[in-house]
Amino acid sequence: MSENSKNDIKRDWLLIATKEMKGKDPETLNWKTPEGVTIKPLYTADDVPENVADEIPGVAPFTRGVKATMYAGRPWTVRQYAGFSTAEESNKFYRKNLAAGQKGLSVAFDLATHRGYDSDHPRVSGDVGKAGVAIDSVEDMKILFDGIPLDKMSVSMTMNGAIIPVLAMFIVAGEEQGVDKSKLSGTVQNDILKEFMVRNTYIYPPKPSMRIVADIIEYTATNMPKYNSISISGYHMQEAGSTLAQELAYTLADGMEYVRAAMDKGLDVDQFAGRLSFFFCIGMNFFMEAAKLRAARQMWAKIMTDFGAKSERSKMLRTHCQTSGVSLTEQSPHNNVIRTTVEAMAAVLGGTQSLHTNSFDEAIALPTEQSARIARNTQLILQHETGLTNVVDPLGGSYYVESLTKELADEAWALIDEVEKLGGMTKAVEQGLPKMRIEEAAAKRQARVDKGEDVIVGVNKYAVDDEEPIDILEIDNAKVRESQIARLTKIKKSRSKDTLKSSLDSLAKIAANGKGNLLEAAIEAARARATLGEISDAMETAFDRHSATTRIIAGVYAEAYKGDPEFKMIQTRIADFIKDTGKAPHIMVCKMGQDGHDRGAKIIATAFADIGFTVDLSDLFETPQEIATKAIKANVDVIGVSSLAAGHKTLIPELIELLKAKKRDDIIVICGGVIPEQDYAFLRDAGVADIFGPGSNVLEAANAVLGQVKGDRRNR
Repeated sequence: MSENSKNDIKRDWLLIATKEMKGKDPETLNWKTPEGVTIKPLYTADDVPENVADEIPGVAPFTRGVKATMYAGRPWTVRQYAGFSTAEESNKFYRKNLAAGQKGLSVAFDLATHRGYDSDHPRVSGDVGKAGVAIDSVEDMKILFDGIPLDKMSVSMTMNGAIIPVLAMFIVAGEEQGVDKSKLSGTVQNDILKEFMVRNTYIYPPKPSMRIVADIIEYTATNMPKYNSISISGYHMQEAGSTLAQELAYTLADGMEYVRAAMDKGLDVDQFAGRLSFFFCIGMNFFMEAAKLRAARQMWAKIMTDFGAKSERSKMLRTHCQTSGVSLTEQSPHNNVIRTTVEAMAAVLGGTQSLHTNSFDEAIALPTEQSARIARNTQLILQHETGLTNVVDPLGGSYYVESLTKELADEAWALIDEVEKLGGMTKAVEQGLPKMRIEEAAAKRQARVDKGEDVIVGVNKYAVDDEEPIDILEIDNAKVRESQIARLTKIKKSRSKDTLKSSLDSLAKIAANGKGNLLEAAIEAARARATLGEISDAMETAFDRHSATTRIIAGVYAEAYKGDPEFKMIQTRIADFIKDTGKAPHIMVCKMGQDGHDRGAKIIATAFADIGFTVDLSDLFETPQEIATKAIKANVDVIGVSSLAAGHKTLIPELIELLKAKKRDDIIVICGGVIPEQDYAFLRDAGVADIFGPGSNVLEAANAVLGQVKGDRRNR
């Protein structure tokens, strides 16, 4: 097309659009993404980057897909992420799903396992069997895969902090099933850097954690040719509130750091790079999400070329995707079926290799068998009924998508350059840069939702007054913990103490002196029936346990609500309160148990501080006893408990009883997060003053909490 023709198209559109808008400038239809990318109402050939027409699938830079035939040759793998309660219960669930068309397993572990604690540890009383399956030893791992041939089934395991004992136990479980480690296939997440940014299920500090990553890459490259040694994850970044450009940039920057760590072990890049994989979140910005996956492949091909990769396989970015959990709403939960379908289509049109679709009830509780079936069938319908698999890269050549791909890549390169100037991602993480950027983005996003600028159907617009309750899956935490402790007791009585001590001493020595491979030593300990906690503790003697610094970001809400009458009104109420009492209302925002998802807690702390509350933010992973002690010492008015991992029925009543025992039941306890409405009555009976579910408006919550404090003071 000639330049004149292009200009004619733009001119004609502007004339027609201006007429339709009754003389207004069509430029007013532009809008900006959270990344700052300007989205225009019309894209033309002028917006398409050079050389796009030359790109084909299966050839670097792989913008159009890592395989020449993509889904026309083979559809993506349906891989549902699941695990709960005991190994026995999870095994039943897996076998049923595999019989119903699922093609690969993706294992979710409970938080006690993630954090390297055995089920009998006093710090995990509310976490065992919640949000994942409890694994304490090889015996649990053997039960988890009973009747599932590990030489034929691809197994993905989401594990980072306790990756050494979990992978060791998986390898030994395979051996005892008769499957050599060389025949095991699948992926282990093993992406510790993102844990320090967002998810927080770390155990050791960044530097020894990076050594663990490198040891696993080394061991699997040598002994497990079918196994992907790392799944570099951006998923939890987006769930924590990052922009898509941040998710893209920090995920690839993490990947660069892992490549360097493996090369520092003396490995040639082409020896291991072909077994690296990625994991992205797919949210509701449909075209942007598809463009993100295209940009990721394009950028990784360049990154690996710069690292000296010669093999085309080393330059391919293969990715698993999961639909967003944070986009799901507690209100009108059946709307989540539609959200997940839209997100799944974005992942497919972006070219994912495998996909997990979330269940509609996951903003409330663990998925039921019925909701998990709907989620799985969403993928099967897309594969078999829509025609999406018939054409390779249907969005290729789209003026809009090709332009978005370049815009996202440009934004991400700028963020990667910022990280590289600090000396790479390990140093950036130690300085807290990525975490700070993501927390700022999360607070800005929440402010837009609260103000109604970002519409969430059924939450801040088109809300329904009377919601019908839905069935939920509930795990009896006490019963699961009891059964795990019984199995632990039995194992400890039956094993050889001398063999156990020798293997754990050897592991601790390797951790301390830096010589040898940690995974190789842990396999010997797992064979000797060392528990997950014992293997973790052996390394902790050398590495120590990491403790993050918590902080509150100031000014985000104040800036977003500048001049807002509702914001001014609550600030006036707080000023009156200070005049009456001589102090600001004082809240401690806390997390209890081993749940490290702190997006909600950070947002509340940031917003309440900007509004005028005195805010304390507790450390992560604290016990009810520790929170009660700190709250009493600080003389707070309110304790706000954030709960996302289903431990609320155990931990919150324990906190309230401790306050009563210490004669400080005047301290108000409120809670928020992923709490099923069916549990509200239980919590209120236990003494909880107010409950704020997902999607709660922060200003409304602040008004309600202030009302609780004022009312409580009147009763003192």
